[in-house]
Amino acid sequence: MKPGEWISKLLAWYRKQSRKRRILAAAVPAGLILLLVILGFGRRNNVQYFTAKVERGDILSAVEATGTINAVTMVQVGSQISGTILRLFADFNSRVRRGQVIAQIDPATFRARVEQAQADLETAQANVKGIAASIETSRADVASSKANVDKARAQLSQARIDRERTTELFEQKIVAAALRDTAQSSYDTAAANLAAVEAQLEQSQARLKSANAQLDQAKAQVSQRRAALLSAQIDLNRTTIQAPIDGTVIGRNVDVGQTVAASLAAPTLFTIAQDLTKMQVYAKTDEADVGKIKVGAIASFKVDSFPRETFRGRVSQVRMNAYTVQNVVTYDTIIDFDNPEQKLFPGMTAYVTIPVASAQDVVKVPNGAVRYKPEMAESKRREVLAKFGIQEGGRPSGSTGGSARAGRAGEGTGTRPFLERRAEAAGRAGQAGASRSDDWQIVWKLTRGKTLEPVRIRTGITDYTFTELLEGALKAGDELVIGQAMQRAQGMAPPPGGGFGGRPGGPPGRR
Repeated sequence: MKPGEWISKLLAWYRKQSRKRRILAAAVPAGLILLLVILGFGRRNNVQYFTAKVERGDILSAVEATGTINAVTMVQVGSQISGTILRLFADFNSRVRRGQVIAQIDPATFRARVEQAQADLETAQANVKGIAASIETSRADVASSKANVDKARAQLSQARIDRERTTELFEQKIVAAALRDTAQSSYDTAAANLAAVEAQLEQSQARLKSANAQLDQAKAQVSQRRAALLSAQIDLNRTTIQAPIDGTVIGRNVDVGQTVAASLAAPTLFTIAQDLTKMQVYAKTDEADVGKIKVGAIASFKVDSFPRETFRGRVSQVRMNAYTVQNVVTYDTIIDFDNPEQKLFPGMTAYVTIPVASAQDVVKVPNGAVRYKPEMAESKRREVLAKFGIQEGGRPSGSTGGSARAGRAGEGTGTRPFLERRAEAAGRAGQAGASRSDDWQIVWKLTRGKTLEPVRIRTGITDYTFTELLEGALKAGDELVIGQAMQRAQGMAPPPGGGFGGRPGGPPGRR
């Protein structure tokens, strides 16, 4: 039967009934609806708690960072000259030895420059030989001039003697005046001849000095031409590119026929990693964590290529050079590791974990419980805290209540004396910078009666899942609230503080 026909028949039946029956027929469904509404309003919003247990065990606090794998020594092989790549003798992944030829730049132009420089050097050397020969001639001229000077001086001395003798004889009227005049003329001629040959001597000496200066200049030109030849030879040698170290070619940036230009900066032709069995991770560590990292610490890391394997290394250096990217300051932490199988390649991304503090056999609180904050009225929250002797901020209202409960909790779990354990824990926390002596927190314990009890605790280091308990009335097995959810239930009363929300934080148990 179609719905329209069924409704029509129902209305026809309803019209045929008496007034009393009509009222009764309308009251029955209305009563059912009212009953459902009453039952619905009778339900109350109740809270379902998510809990996690306090445990006993070890805690390892670590710094996590992302880094890049690099070779310990990586050399970029460049070219100091410009030219065209004539041949390549190495490719990607090629093993090379120091001094091995890995590329050849066309040497024709540089060879021509060497030959030109060689010819210039030979010309300069020939010039030196010619000047040296002229110097010898000048020296001979000087010697001849000196001999002429000596001869002229002797002739002058003889002429002086003859003049004096003739003058005495003339005064005695023994010789005629003509002989005296002849002696005087001979003396004057000898004096003039001496002055002439002395001038010739000075001229010869000047020519000798000039020749010596020319010789020095010619020798300097020889040195200059020799240096030019050496420079041209060096440039010719640079057309042959050799490996500077033993290693593996991990980068080749040129091809045969490509022109390299070294006018502004040396172009990189190859990148050679010295030893891929000894490598490093450059981990970018945040400035908030870098103070905790110590040189020599054992670090572990993973890579995407081998997600199921964990590799280990040792921190060798924390570099002080800071990098700022979008107002985030990081520092490079260098981690040395062995790569005997050469499974890891330079440039891989490494996800690094560096332990900075540890605690063994301690009571540990789930981090979700530390983060959990019940949503209740401020006055109600203060009332609940005051009921358990806790002031605002986690401080105890009494001077010894919290410590006494913590001491009894420590003794009840069979641990070492509480003060000794607390001192050791505080020492670890101080070394790691993970906790302060006044780092008090409030967590909420779920009792057997499904009510919340605040507990004041002091925490130590954390592994971001659990936090070390240094002081507080908790023991392994206690259930702490880490979150909650609202549910509709019949006949359940809400816990102290009424309904409030939260977010689960860890592996919860439902209560």
